[in-house]
Amino acid sequence: MKALVIDPKIAGIAGDMLLASLIDLSGSADLLDPLAGAIADLDHCRQFSFTPREVDAGGITAVRLDIRIEEERSGNDGDLRQSLLGVAETIGLPERAKTRALSVLDDLVAAEAKLHRTGFHHHEIASVDTIFDILGPLLLLEDLEFLDGIIYATPPALGGGSIRTAHGDIACPAPATLEVLSRHRIPYTSLPVEMELTTPTGAAILAALAEKVVDPYPPMTPIRVGYGTGTRLIDGRPNVLRVVEGEVAPAARRRVVMLETNLDDISGETVGYVVERLMDEGAIDVFVTQAIGKKNRPVSVFSVMVHERDADRMLTLLMAETGTLGVRIQEIPKVVAHRSKESIPVAVDGRTFPVRVKTSRLNGRIIARKPEHDDLAAIARELGIPLRDVAETVRRQIPGA
Repeated sequence: MKALVIDPKIAGIAGDMLLASLIDLSGSADLLDPLAGAIADLDHCRQFSFTPREVDAGGITAVRLDIRIEEERSGNDGDLRQSLLGVAETIGLPERAKTRALSVLDDLVAAEAKLHRTGFHHHEIASVDTIFDILGPLLLLEDLEFLDGIIYATPPALGGGSIRTAHGDIACPAPATLEVLSRHRIPYTSLPVEMELTTPTGAAILAALAEKVVDPYPPMTPIRVGYGTGTRLIDGRPNVLRVVEGEVAPAARRRVVMLETNLDDISGETVGYVVERLMDEGAIDVFVTQAIGKKNRPVSVFSVMVHERDADRMLTLLMAETGTLGVRIQEIPKVVAHRSKESIPVAVDGRTFPVRVKTSRLNGRIIARKPEHDDLAAIARELGIPLRDVAETVRRQIPGA
Protein backbone atom coordinates (compact mmCIF):
# COMPACT_ATOMS: atom_id res chain seq x y z
CA MET A 1 0.00 0.00 0.00
CA LYS A 2 1.27 3.46 -0.89
CA ALA A 3 2.26 5.63 2.06
CA LEU A 4 3.60 9.14 2.62
CA VAL A 5 5.44 10.43 5.67
CA ILE A 6 5.36 14.20 6.20
CA ASP A 7 8.30 14.97 8.48
CA PRO A 8 8.06 18.43 10.12
CA LYS A 9 10.14 17.27 13.10
CA ILE A 10 13.28 18.61 11.38
CA ALA A 11 12.27 22.28 11.11
CA GLY A 12 8.49 22.61 11.27
CA ILE A 13 5.96 23.00 8.48
CA ALA A 14 4.46 25.82 6.42
CA GLY A 15 2.15 25.56 3.44
CA ASP A 16 4.78 26.64 0.91
CA MET A 17 7.35 24.22 2.37
CA LEU A 18 4.98 21.26 2.02
CA LEU A 19 4.16 22.23 -1.54
CA ALA A 20 7.86 22.65 -2.37
CA SER A 21 8.72 19.25 -0.85
CA LEU A 22 6.01 17.53 -2.93
CA ILE A 23 7.35 19.23 -6.06
CA ASP A 24 10.83 17.95 -5.21
CA LEU A 25 9.44 14.46 -4.63
CA SER A 26 7.40 14.27 -7.82
CA GLY A 27 8.91 16.76 -10.27
CA SER A 28 5.33 17.79 -11.09
CA ALA A 29 5.44 21.58 -10.71
CA ASP A 30 3.63 21.99 -14.05
CA LEU A 31 0.50 20.46 -12.51
CA LEU A 32 0.17 23.64 -10.45
CA ASP A 33 0.00 25.97 -13.46
CA PRO A 34 -3.83 25.74 -13.78
CA LEU A 35 -4.11 26.50 -10.05
CA ALA A 36 -1.89 29.57 -10.33
CA GLY A 37 -3.89 30.72 -13.36
CA ALA A 38 -7.22 30.31 -11.56
CA ILE A 39 -5.91 32.31 -8.59
CA ALA A 40 -4.60 35.06 -10.88
CA ASP A 41 -8.09 35.32 -12.43
CA LEU A 42 -9.74 36.16 -9.09
CA ASP A 43 -11.28 39.64 -9.08
CA HIS A 44 -9.17 40.88 -6.16
CA CYS A 45 -5.89 39.43 -7.50
CA ARG A 46 -3.88 41.54 -9.93
CA GLN A 47 -0.94 39.15 -10.26
CA PHE A 48 -0.02 35.68 -9.03
CA SER A 49 2.87 33.50 -10.17
CA PHE A 50 5.28 30.99 -8.66
CA THR A 51 8.73 29.73 -9.55
CA PRO A 52 10.27 26.60 -7.97
CA ARG A 53 14.03 26.82 -7.44
CA GLU A 54 16.63 24.35 -6.20
CA VAL A 55 18.59 25.93 -3.35
CA ASP A 56 21.04 24.93 -0.63
CA ALA A 57 19.11 24.79 2.66
CA GLY A 58 21.82 24.32 5.27
CA GLY A 59 23.66 21.56 3.43
CA ILE A 60 20.63 19.84 1.87
CA THR A 61 19.44 20.57 -1.66
CA ALA A 62 15.78 21.51 -1.48
CA VAL A 63 13.08 23.23 -3.52
CA ARG A 64 12.00 26.75 -2.57
CA LEU A 65 8.97 28.50 -4.04
CA ASP A 66 9.40 32.12 -5.11
CA ILE A 67 5.90 33.62 -5.23
CA ARG A 68 4.85 36.98 -6.69
CA ILE A 69 1.52 38.42 -5.53
CA GLU A 70 -0.34 41.66 -6.09
CA GLU A 71 -3.77 41.65 -4.50
CA GLU A 72 -6.43 43.43 -2.51
CA ARG A 73 -6.91 41.29 0.58
CA SER A 74 -10.37 39.96 1.38
CA GLY A 75 -12.18 41.45 4.34
CA ASN A 76 -13.95 38.37 5.74
CA ASP A 77 -13.86 34.60 5.89
CA GLY A 78 -16.86 34.29 3.56
CA ASP A 79 -14.94 35.96 0.73
CA LEU A 80 -11.93 33.72 1.30
CA ARG A 81 -14.08 30.59 1.42
CA GLN A 82 -15.93 31.58 -1.75
CA SER A 83 -12.64 32.26 -3.55
CA LEU A 84 -11.18 28.92 -2.45
CA LEU A 85 -14.27 27.01 -3.58
CA GLY A 86 -14.33 28.88 -6.89
CA VAL A 87 -10.69 28.06 -7.60
CA ALA A 88 -11.18 24.42 -6.55
CA GLU A 89 -14.13 24.16 -8.95
CA THR A 90 -12.17 25.78 -11.79
CA ILE A 91 -9.29 23.29 -11.53
CA GLY A 92 -11.62 20.31 -11.10
CA LEU A 93 -10.43 19.33 -7.63
CA PRO A 94 -12.15 16.07 -6.56
CA GLU A 95 -14.74 16.25 -3.79
CA ARG A 96 -12.65 14.42 -1.18
CA ALA A 97 -9.75 16.84 -1.68
CA LYS A 98 -12.15 19.79 -1.58
CA THR A 99 -13.52 18.54 1.75
CA ARG A 100 -10.02 18.50 3.23
CA ALA A 101 -9.30 21.96 1.85
CA LEU A 102 -12.37 23.34 3.59
CA SER A 103 -11.38 21.66 6.85
CA VAL A 104 -8.03 23.49 6.68
CA LEU A 105 -9.75 26.82 6.13
CA ASP A 106 -12.32 26.12 8.85
CA ASP A 107 -9.52 25.34 11.32
CA LEU A 108 -7.75 28.61 10.54
CA VAL A 109 -10.91 30.70 10.78
CA ALA A 110 -11.98 29.00 14.03
CA ALA A 111 -8.54 29.56 15.58
CA GLU A 112 -8.47 33.25 14.62
CA ALA A 113 -12.05 33.81 15.81
CA LYS A 114 -11.43 32.13 19.16
CA LEU A 115 -8.27 34.13 19.80
CA HIS A 116 -9.69 37.52 18.90
CA ARG A 117 -13.22 36.90 20.27
CA THR A 118 -14.69 39.47 17.90
CA GLY A 119 -14.98 37.17 14.90
CA PHE A 120 -12.72 36.61 11.94
CA HIS A 121 -9.50 38.62 11.72
CA HIS A 122 -8.31 38.44 8.16
CA HIS A 123 -4.86 39.96 8.58
CA GLU A 124 -2.94 36.69 8.84
CA ILE A 125 -4.66 34.31 6.42
CA ALA A 126 -6.97 36.20 4.03
CA SER A 127 -4.54 36.16 1.10
CA VAL A 128 -4.59 34.27 -2.18
CA ASP A 129 -1.29 32.84 -0.96
CA THR A 130 -3.35 30.86 1.58
CA ILE A 131 -5.47 29.41 -1.23
CA PHE A 132 -2.30 28.31 -3.05
CA ASP A 133 -0.84 26.81 0.14
CA ILE A 134 -4.02 24.80 0.79
CA LEU A 135 -5.05 23.65 -2.69
CA GLY A 136 -1.54 23.10 -4.10
CA PRO A 137 -0.56 20.15 -1.87
CA LEU A 138 -3.99 18.54 -2.27
CA LEU A 139 -3.76 18.81 -6.05
CA LEU A 140 -0.39 17.02 -6.07
CA LEU A 141 -1.41 14.44 -3.46
CA GLU A 142 -4.50 13.59 -5.52
CA ASP A 143 -2.46 13.22 -8.71
CA LEU A 144 0.16 11.07 -6.95
CA GLU A 145 -2.65 8.90 -5.47
CA PHE A 146 -1.49 9.45 -1.89
CA LEU A 147 -5.08 10.16 -0.86
CA ASP A 148 -5.79 6.51 -1.76
CA GLY A 149 -3.05 5.36 0.61
CA ILE A 150 -2.06 6.33 4.13
CA ILE A 151 -0.43 9.60 5.20
CA TYR A 152 1.67 9.75 8.36
CA ALA A 153 3.24 12.76 10.07
CA THR A 154 5.92 13.19 12.68
CA PRO A 155 5.35 15.71 15.52
CA PRO A 156 5.93 19.21 14.11
CA ALA A 157 8.78 21.27 15.54
CA LEU A 158 7.87 24.59 17.15
CA GLY A 159 10.37 27.42 17.43
CA GLY A 160 10.88 30.24 19.91
CA GLY A 161 11.46 33.95 19.94
CA SER A 162 8.67 36.18 18.68
CA ILE A 163 6.83 36.94 15.47
CA ARG A 164 5.33 40.20 14.24
CA THR A 165 1.61 40.10 13.51
CA ALA A 166 -1.08 42.66 12.74
CA HIS A 167 -1.75 42.72 16.50
CA GLY A 168 1.86 43.30 17.53
CA ASP A 169 4.76 41.06 18.52
CA ILE A 170 3.72 37.65 19.89
CA ALA A 171 5.91 34.93 21.38
CA CYS A 172 6.36 31.75 19.35
CA PRO A 173 4.67 29.44 18.80
CA ALA A 174 1.89 31.51 17.28
CA PRO A 175 -1.35 31.25 19.31
CA ALA A 176 -3.27 30.14 16.21
CA THR A 177 -0.78 27.31 15.67
CA LEU A 178 -1.34 26.04 19.20
CA GLU A 179 -5.11 26.33 18.77
CA VAL A 180 -5.02 24.10 15.69
CA LEU A 181 -2.68 21.54 17.27
CA SER A 182 -4.73 21.37 20.47
CA ARG A 183 -7.98 21.07 18.53
CA HIS A 184 -6.68 17.90 16.85
CA ARG A 185 -4.55 16.65 19.78
CA ILE A 186 -1.40 16.69 17.64
CA PRO A 187 1.80 16.35 19.71
CA TYR A 188 4.73 18.63 18.90
CA THR A 189 8.45 18.95 19.60
CA SER A 190 10.41 22.10 20.45
CA LEU A 191 13.69 23.36 19.03
CA PRO A 192 15.91 26.09 20.53
CA VAL A 193 15.49 28.32 17.49
CA GLU A 194 14.52 32.00 17.65
CA MET A 195 11.97 31.92 14.82
CA GLU A 196 8.58 30.53 13.89
CA LEU A 197 8.93 27.00 12.50
CA THR A 198 5.36 25.71 12.27
CA THR A 199 2.79 28.19 10.94
CA PRO A 200 -0.96 28.06 11.56
CA THR A 201 -1.56 27.11 7.92
CA GLY A 202 1.08 24.39 8.11
CA ALA A 203 -0.48 22.98 11.28
CA ALA A 204 -3.99 23.01 9.78
CA ILE A 205 -2.84 21.26 6.59
CA LEU A 206 -1.04 18.63 8.65
CA ALA A 207 -4.20 18.04 10.70
CA ALA A 208 -6.28 17.58 7.55
CA LEU A 209 -3.84 15.18 5.88
CA ALA A 210 -2.22 13.00 8.53
CA GLU A 211 -4.10 9.85 9.46
CA LYS A 212 -1.63 9.16 12.24
CA VAL A 213 1.20 11.04 14.01
CA VAL A 214 4.20 8.73 14.44
CA ASP A 215 7.66 8.90 15.97
CA PRO A 216 9.79 7.17 14.78
CA TYR A 217 8.85 6.43 11.16
CA PRO A 218 6.46 3.53 10.51
CA PRO A 219 7.89 0.31 8.98
CA MET A 220 7.91 0.73 5.21
CA THR A 221 10.09 0.53 2.10
CA PRO A 222 11.19 4.05 1.05
CA ILE A 223 10.84 4.89 -2.64
CA ARG A 224 11.32 8.64 -3.10
CA VAL A 225 12.27 11.56 -0.84
CA GLY A 226 11.55 15.26 -1.32
CA TYR A 227 12.77 18.35 0.53
CA GLY A 228 11.11 21.76 0.65
CA THR A 229 12.42 24.92 2.28
CA GLY A 230 11.37 28.48 3.00
CA THR A 231 13.19 31.77 2.62
CA ARG A 232 14.87 31.89 6.04
CA LEU A 233 18.03 30.18 7.27
CA ILE A 234 18.50 28.44 10.63
CA ASP A 235 21.90 28.46 12.31
CA GLY A 236 23.26 24.97 12.79
CA ARG A 237 20.51 22.97 11.06
CA PRO A 238 18.82 22.65 7.66
CA ASN A 239 15.53 24.54 7.37
CA VAL A 240 13.72 21.80 5.46
CA LEU A 241 10.49 19.84 5.46
CA ARG A 242 10.99 16.25 4.33
CA VAL A 243 8.40 14.02 2.67
CA VAL A 244 9.03 10.32 2.08
CA GLU A 245 7.06 8.09 -0.28
CA GLY A 246 7.03 4.44 0.70
CA GLU A 247 5.32 1.09 0.43
CA VAL A 248 3.71 -0.33 3.56
CA ALA A 249 3.19 -4.09 3.66
CA PRO A 250 -0.45 -5.11 4.19
CA ALA A 251 0.64 -6.77 7.44
CA ALA A 252 1.17 -3.27 8.81
CA ARG A 253 -2.56 -2.78 9.09
CA ARG A 254 -4.32 0.53 9.22
CA ARG A 255 -7.19 1.09 11.63
CA VAL A 256 -10.59 2.46 10.74
CA VAL A 257 -13.67 3.28 12.80
CA MET A 258 -17.08 1.77 12.09
CA LEU A 259 -20.14 3.78 13.17
CA GLU A 260 -23.45 1.91 13.28
CA THR A 261 -27.00 2.84 14.21
CA ASN A 262 -30.48 1.30 13.77
CA LEU A 263 -33.29 3.48 12.43
CA ASP A 264 -36.95 2.43 12.21
CA ASP A 265 -38.50 5.79 11.34
CA ILE A 266 -36.56 7.04 8.32
CA SER A 267 -37.86 7.40 4.76
CA GLY A 268 -36.17 5.96 1.69
CA GLU A 269 -35.51 9.46 0.35
CA THR A 270 -33.76 10.44 3.58
CA VAL A 271 -31.69 7.24 3.54
CA GLY A 272 -30.39 8.11 0.07
CA TYR A 273 -29.63 11.70 1.06
CA VAL A 274 -27.77 10.72 4.25
CA VAL A 275 -25.64 8.14 2.41
CA GLU A 276 -24.70 10.73 -0.21
CA ARG A 277 -23.94 13.36 2.44
CA LEU A 278 -21.71 11.03 4.45
CA MET A 279 -19.73 10.04 1.35
CA ASP A 280 -19.33 13.69 0.31
CA GLU A 281 -17.99 14.51 3.78
CA GLY A 282 -15.23 11.90 3.55
CA ALA A 283 -16.60 8.54 4.69
CA ILE A 284 -14.59 5.59 3.38
CA ASP A 285 -17.78 3.60 2.76
CA VAL A 286 -21.44 3.67 3.75
CA PHE A 287 -23.91 0.80 3.45
CA VAL A 288 -27.45 0.26 4.70
CA THR A 289 -28.75 -3.17 5.71
CA GLN A 290 -32.41 -4.02 6.18
CA ALA A 291 -33.16 -5.94 9.39
CA ILE A 292 -35.87 -6.68 11.95
CA GLY A 293 -35.49 -4.80 15.23
CA LYS A 294 -37.37 -4.32 18.47
CA LYS A 295 -41.08 -5.18 18.45
CA ASN A 296 -40.47 -6.92 15.09
CA ARG A 297 -40.19 -3.57 13.33
CA PRO A 298 -38.24 -3.29 10.06
CA VAL A 299 -35.12 -1.17 10.59
CA SER A 300 -32.38 0.31 8.41
CA VAL A 301 -28.92 -0.39 9.86
CA PHE A 302 -26.51 2.38 8.85
CA SER A 303 -22.85 1.25 8.76
CA VAL A 304 -20.39 4.08 8.19
CA MET A 305 -16.66 3.35 7.83
CA VAL A 306 -14.45 6.39 8.52
CA HIS A 307 -10.82 7.28 9.15
CA GLU A 308 -9.88 7.59 12.83
CA ARG A 309 -9.25 11.32 12.46
CA ASP A 310 -12.79 11.86 11.10
CA ALA A 311 -14.68 9.76 13.65
CA ASP A 312 -15.96 12.56 15.91
CA ARG A 313 -16.99 14.79 13.01
CA MET A 314 -18.78 11.99 11.15
CA LEU A 315 -20.49 10.82 14.36
CA THR A 316 -21.92 14.30 14.86
CA LEU A 317 -23.06 14.45 11.22
CA LEU A 318 -24.73 11.01 11.38
CA MET A 319 -26.67 11.90 14.53
CA ALA A 320 -27.67 15.34 13.23
CA GLU A 321 -28.94 14.03 9.88
CA THR A 322 -30.81 10.97 11.18
CA GLY A 323 -31.91 12.06 14.65
CA THR A 324 -30.67 8.77 16.12
CA LEU A 325 -30.19 8.71 19.89
CA GLY A 326 -27.19 6.37 19.91
CA VAL A 327 -24.37 5.15 17.69
CA ARG A 328 -22.22 2.03 18.15
CA ILE A 329 -18.48 2.65 17.64
CA GLN A 330 -15.89 0.01 16.77
CA GLU A 331 -12.19 0.42 15.98
CA ILE A 332 -11.21 -2.30 13.52
CA PRO A 333 -8.07 -3.21 11.54
CA LYS A 334 -8.25 -3.04 7.76
CA VAL A 335 -5.88 -4.43 5.13
CA VAL A 336 -5.86 -2.54 1.82
CA ALA A 337 -4.30 -3.88 -1.37
CA HIS A 338 -2.01 -1.52 -3.26
CA ARG A 339 -3.81 0.06 -6.21
CA SER A 340 -2.43 1.70 -9.33
CA LYS A 341 -3.94 3.03 -12.56
CA GLU A 342 -2.67 2.98 -16.12
CA SER A 343 -4.21 3.83 -19.49
CA ILE A 344 -4.02 1.17 -22.19
CA PRO A 345 -5.31 1.18 -25.82
CA VAL A 346 -8.10 -1.29 -26.63
CA ALA A 347 -9.86 -2.13 -29.90
CA VAL A 348 -13.65 -2.05 -29.96
CA ASP A 349 -15.73 -2.41 -33.12
CA GLY A 350 -12.75 -1.60 -35.34
CA ARG A 351 -11.69 1.53 -33.43
CA THR A 352 -9.04 2.15 -30.76
CA PHE A 353 -9.88 3.78 -27.44
CA PRO A 354 -7.82 4.56 -24.31
CA VAL A 355 -9.18 2.81 -21.21
CA ARG A 356 -7.97 3.32 -17.66
CA VAL A 357 -7.26 0.05 -15.88
CA LYS A 358 -7.03 -0.29 -12.09
CA THR A 359 -4.59 -2.95 -10.88
CA SER A 360 -4.66 -4.29 -7.31
CA ARG A 361 -1.60 -5.97 -5.78
CA LEU A 362 -1.06 -7.85 -2.53
CA ASN A 363 2.53 -8.54 -1.47
CA GLY A 364 3.64 -7.59 -4.97
CA ARG A 365 1.30 -10.09 -6.69
CA ILE A 366 -1.51 -8.93 -8.97
CA ILE A 367 -4.85 -10.02 -7.52
CA ALA A 368 -7.24 -8.09 -9.78
CA ARG A 369 -7.35 -5.88 -12.87
CA LYS A 370 -10.47 -3.93 -13.74
CA PRO A 371 -11.25 -1.41 -16.51
CA GLU A 372 -12.74 1.93 -15.44
CA HIS A 373 -16.53 1.79 -15.77
CA ASP A 374 -16.83 5.42 -16.94
CA ASP A 375 -14.47 4.71 -19.86
CA LEU A 376 -16.48 1.64 -20.89
CA ALA A 377 -19.73 3.61 -20.70
CA ALA A 378 -18.27 6.41 -22.85
CA ILE A 379 -17.26 3.88 -25.54
CA ALA A 380 -20.70 2.25 -25.45
CA ARG A 381 -22.43 5.61 -25.90
CA GLU A 382 -20.11 6.70 -28.71
CA LEU A 383 -20.50 3.44 -30.67
CA GLY A 384 -24.16 2.90 -29.79
CA ILE A 385 -23.63 -0.68 -28.62
CA PRO A 386 -24.54 -2.38 -25.31
CA LEU A 387 -22.28 -1.71 -22.35
CA ARG A 388 -21.94 -5.42 -21.56
CA ASP A 389 -20.61 -6.08 -25.08
CA VAL A 390 -18.00 -3.34 -24.65
CA ALA A 391 -17.02 -4.67 -21.22
CA GLU A 392 -16.58 -8.22 -22.52
CA THR A 393 -14.50 -7.05 -25.51
CA VAL A 394 -12.25 -4.88 -23.35
CA ARG A 395 -11.72 -7.50 -20.64
CA ARG A 396 -10.50 -10.02 -23.22
CA GLN A 397 -7.70 -7.56 -24.07
CA ILE A 398 -6.57 -7.01 -20.47
CA PRO A 399 -4.45 -9.83 -19.03
CA GLY A 400 -5.75 -10.79 -15.61
CA ALA A 401 -9.05 -8.90 -15.94
